[in-house]
Amino acid sequence: MHRNALFGLTALALGLFAATSAFADPAKPASSEDGKYSDAEGAPTYNITADGNVDWYTFSGYRRYHSECTVCHGPDGAGSTYAPALTDSLKKMNYEQFTTVVVQGRKDVSTSSQKVMPTFGTNRNVMCYLDDIYVYLRARSDGALARVRPEKHDPKPQSAKDAETACMAN
Repeated sequence: MHRNALFGLTALALGLFAATSAFADPAKPASSEDGKYSDAEGAPTYNITADGNVDWYTFSGYRRYHSECTVCHGPDGAGSTYAPALTDSLKKMNYEQFTTVVVQGRKDVSTSSQKVMPTFGTNRNVMCYLDDIYVYLRARSDGALARVRPEKHDPKPQSAKDAETACMAN
């Protein structure tokens, strides 16, 4: 009986480890180019070192989120009485779905509530930094980044400077 219980606990522990690993793996950087990180599926993701240093794009996402999104979605993506917690939404939403909602907006109107996410498809302060906002919220959603301004970050890569200039100039 003791052996069967031990076997069951071991199987349960391995199952929990596998489930935890499967949940954590999508955010793990699989590739990097010019300081931008992608997961195994090619979606943008964050890179945070053991000492708490964040990549430039995650830091930029923190700044952009707090200038454009915090008004409705609350500080650090934690939600408000007006709009949902994006840290929860990203647990159920992939990169393409996130992008679609931000670009096109969303309406969920019923007799009991009116939930409206406006379109940001023409807002350069959002669209030029959409990936940055996503990776910041992804780090928050995964619990990899605390509810504070990141203290340390990588310097801004030249490619980010060039992309910003090109996007904001159009």
